[in-house]
Amino acid sequence: MAPATARPLPRFLALGDSYTIGEGVAESGCWPVQLAALLADAGQPIAEPRIIATTGWTTDELDAGIDAAQPVGPFELVSLLIGVNNQYRGRPLDGYRGQFYALLERAIGLAGGEAARVMVLAIPDWGVTPFAVAQGRDPQLIATELDAFNAAAREICTARGSHFVDTAPTSRSRGAEPAMLADDGLHPSAALYALWAHQALPFARAILAGTTP
Repeated sequence: MAPATARPLPRFLALGDSYTIGEGVAESGCWPVQLAALLADAGQPIAEPRIIATTGWTTDELDAGIDAAQPVGPFELVSLLIGVNNQYRGRPLDGYRGQFYALLERAIGLAGGEAARVMVLAIPDWGVTPFAVAQGRDPQLIATELDAFNAAAREICTARGSHFVDTAPTSRSRGAEPAMLADDGLHPSAALYALWAHQALPFARAILAGTTP
């Protein structure tokens, strides 16, 4: 009798910008890699995450980045976290809404057409960081604009049947703490990414198990 062939591990595709690639932290500290480790600890190991993300990317730049990377699905788990650079550059909410919808559709396609295999993480409020203070930016304006971006993303996710992981309150309440910041005073440290990964864990576990989180 031939030996049983090992079943391939589920694949995880993470799409985004600096918050996904983990600007300023070791590769092991970015949230997708931390999430993979948490899944392994929980008895749901996955393959090493495929990350398509670059610091500074806007929605349209991520779209072009996906074109260039040419990922081949289906992936059992796909994440999307994008939009902070749209807000930072002063781009309008309506433009974000349309481009986010298109990116979510691409993510769903890469998940084999299964919208329930896609989870979207909220854009963190960078207005609480020392970087924003040093720039003289209005923290209330940043918060208001990002809340609107996140509300649009949540609405679109709900309509399409994908998951929205609301990490924004955690980032807003903890994001100014020195231990939660990378050396640039803007991006999260591995400690804050760990909090995101723990929030995403029940969604990821449910997606991989085919259940509702």
